[in-house]
Amino acid sequence: MTISLRTLDLPPPFRLVALREAGDAFAHACAHAAEFGAGTLVFIGRFDLAEFAVVLEPEEPLASARRSFYAGMTALVGALAALAPPKTPITIEWPDRLKVGCGHVGGGRLGWPARADEQARPDWLVFGAIIHLVSMRSSGASLPRLSSLEDEGFSEVGAERLVEGFARRLMAAIDRWQAGEFGATARDYLAHLRSGSGAPRWIDARGNLWSEAPSEVATSSDLRVALSAPSWLDRDSVHSCGYRP
Repeated sequence: MTISLRTLDLPPPFRLVALREAGDAFAHACAHAAEFGAGTLVFIGRFDLAEFAVVLEPEEPLASARRSFYAGMTALVGALAALAPPKTPITIEWPDRLKVGCGHVGGGRLGWPARADEQARPDWLVFGAIIHLVSMRSSGASLPRLSSLEDEGFSEVGAERLVEGFARRLMAAIDRWQAGEFGATARDYLAHLRSGSGAPRWIDARGNLWSEAPSEVATSSDLRVALSAPSWLDRDSVHSCGYRP
């Protein structure tokens, strides 16, 4: 296994803000999103975790802009797939938890201004993620019962390569969305969503997940509520950024 720490090579228009190991990328990005502006990527240079957050400035109301979360998750899955051993399964447990091989390795989250109007364009959104790279059983209560990429057979574990791949794929997903092709991002996300009953599933204009089994009424899962606290992160460590129930 090879582990490296180096400077990130990010495509434009990304701008790097690096924090010390004791920092919190997501909380820092949320706290400073208005001044940082779109494309700012906050990164913590640790060898055991890939921890980062990126500031977005959507051009549509919060109710639909929250679908940016799916763009972030598909970009993260794509970056992981590019580094994974052949035929390694990568799945998402709705909406935010990532499973690689046989273990959960982390996930994504989304933040937005606490008092933002659902029907108005938000000043900013922040997509953040933490991926456990190396087994560090004492790495903290914020990452309970997680596996790591090392545990799942990755021969090279590097936060920099993962984040660089994420940034490129996020730009491609956003470009498709701006061209009116959010459906492609939704299909990518659903393709990696953990299988349930096999019923048809789709994502609506507000980002809610719908499922419909034969002879049954369609049911939906509310993205706004689901993102109130990351399912993969200890609740006590969740910072007061974005919606809270």
